[in-house]
Amino acid sequence: MVRYAAAKLFSTPDKTAIARGSNVRTSFKNMREVGAAIQGLNLKQAYKYLNNVLEHKDVIPFRRYKGGTGRTGQAAKHGTSQGRWPEKSVKHILRILKNAEANAEQKTIDGETLKIRSVVVQQAQKNHRRTYRAHGRINRYDGHPCHVEVILTSPTEHVPRNKDKDELKGLSRTQLARKRLLAIRAPPAAAEA
Repeated sequence: MVRYAAAKLFSTPDKTAIARGSNVRTSFKNMREVGAAIQGLNLKQAYKYLNNVLEHKDVIPFRRYKGGTGRTGQAAKHGTSQGRWPEKSVKHILRILKNAEANAEQKTIDGETLKIRSVVVQQAQKNHRRTYRAHGRINRYDGHPCHVEVILTSPTEHVPRNKDKDELKGLSRTQLARKRLLAIRAPPAAAEA
């Protein structure tokens, strides 16, 4: 079985769908920014957002790999000034999302409630080519592919907060230890009352 980088994130496999792409021939840096932009979104929202990026109605904000990236007004609503429309990376991530959605349907998970829990993008082995330069020289011309994995989860039911721990909040370690000792030493009749 294939190892997933974010495998520890899903503790409920029956409500989790995963998909991955290995050696995806698109820029690692662009794919990392696309993954960061859609992480945490609802699946329907992600499809709409990515299709808007393909139509240049919305932008992928570039936050980490942003050297030389131009500024655009569309990035203002994402809290930054730099962004691009990386069409090749968006098309690849759309395919992976569709695959993950199909995997969810196979597990009979409701597609309406699916949320993108994790998008992990890692560098793959570089593709080596050559480019011809002046004076008969040759330089390397590498591609930078990536591995992508997407984890979709269906939200779990809400568990109410334990009220017993609220009364212990703000106590020091010695005070907590004293309370534990008193609880142990207390007679059983007093504990029930």
